[in-house]
Order: sequence, then C-alpha cells, then structure tokens
Amino acid sequence: MKRKAKLPIEILGLLLGLLWLSPFYLMIVNSFKTKREIFSDTLKLPEIFSFENYIVAFTQLDFLKTFMNSLIITVASVTIIIVFSSMAAYALSRNKSKTSTIIFFMFVAAMLIPFQSVMIPLVTIFGKMDMLNRSGLVFMYLGFGASLSIFLYHGTLNSIPKSLDEAATIDGANKFQIFWYIIFPMLKPITITVGILNTIWIWNDYLLPSLVINQEGMETIPLKMFFFFGEYTKQWHLALAGLTIGIIPVIIAYFFAQKQIIKGISEGAVK
Repeated sequence: MKRKAKLPIEILGLLLGLLWLSPFYLMIVNSFKTKREIFSDTLKLPEIFSFENYIVAFTQLDFLKTFMNSLIITVASVTIIIVFSSMAAYALSRNKSKTSTIIFFMFVAAMLIPFQSVMIPLVTIFGKMDMLNRSGLVFMYLGFGASLSIFLYHGTLNSIPKSLDEAATIDGANKFQIFWYIIFPMLKPITITVGILNTIWIWNDYLLPSLVINQEGMETIPLKMFFFFGEYTKQWHLALAGLTIGIIPVIIAYFFAQKQIIKGISEGAVK
C-alpha cells in the first residue's frame, strides 16, 4: 500500500528529472549535428556522431588558453570569497550586538540589489582607478559574492557552540588560531557549498567580464563563445560543441561534491 502511495510522487520526480535533463540532451545531441540538421529537426538524433564540431570549436576557441583564463579568475575569486566571507561571518556570529546584527542584515539586503543597477557606476569607478583588469574583476566578484556566502556561513557558525572558542582561549589560542585551526575545519560542508555555488556563477558569467576584461587574449570561455555568433550568421553547431566542452569541468566538480553541497545548504539555512 505504501508503495502504491509513493508511485505518483516517483512518477512526478521522474518527469521533473527528464525535464531538467532536456536542455542537456538538446545541447549534446545538436553538438554532433551539422547546421542544416539542427534547423531541420532539433530533437532528432544526428545521422552520424562526428567529433568534427568539437575539433573545430576547440581550435577556434583557442580552448586551452581560454580555459586557463577562466580557471585563474574562478579559482582566485572563489578562494578570496571563501576566506573573507568565512572570517566576516565568524566575526558577526561571535560578536553579538546591534551593530553586528545591522551589518549582517545589510549583507543579506545586498543580495536583493540587481547587478544592472550598479553596473555603469561600478565600471566607471574602477576605470578611474585603472582596475579594469583581472585583479579588478576578482575584487568585484568578492563584492557580489560575499553576501550569499556570509549568509550561509553565518547560519552554520550559529550552530557551532561558543564553548569551543572558550576552551581554546583557555589553552592560550588567539582568535586567528581558534578560527583557522578549530572552527574553519568544521565548516567543510558549507565551504564546499559556497565554493561550488560561486564557481558555477563565476565560470558561466558573461556580463561582468565583458565589461571589465573584454580584451584580446584575456577572454573567458563565455566571452570567447560569442565568437560563434556574428551579425549575419550563427554557428549553432560549433557553439553547442564549445558549450559542452566548457561545462564539463563544472559538472565534474558538482557531481563529486553534491552530497556536501546539500548538507552545507541545509546547515547554512539554520539560524
């Protein structure tokens, strides 16, 4: 009886799973087709599974160089977000006062500010400071990524008893040692969550890099992908092959860390 009661939920879950996978199906299947095959029937399997699109896309994207550009920016940005957000959340969670509460809610409120509303003044200010480069881009990512990261860290830190800090203080540890040697290792699930969420966002971001580092030889994968979309022609077969190559690293990272992500989000949401 219980099995029959769960059957509709299982069917619904299966249908939702197929719906979620449908964009991946369209992307991967059409990445093996010619342009003519894509426009004749998008859902149909290709007549011949040829890797020619992937070879051409790999070459035209200058993929190794472009991949390294994306990797450097993503790793640097995510590392800085994790370091500063975790320290800020620790300070806010351990120093309870009206001021810390106001600061925390300011970070939470900042998540509601759309990027488009600050886009022009941000680029103008950074241009005057001569920071429209990789370093400036990483600094911007810290500003935009800190709010959600602090929120998640803060919720997890509230569940860690202060008695650990007090015991470490009695043993002669300072605040720096307490955080990095005792507290931070306990934040592993939420750290992986913060890392993956920011990695997906930064890796796939197009708008901010297009405003900051849209220079020859400095393009990230999303920027370089625009190469396939000209004024008079759109090379969908090559673009889909390039997109498939570009998302593989993020998908691999996500599948390896998915359990930690779910655990971290559930812990970080607890206040």
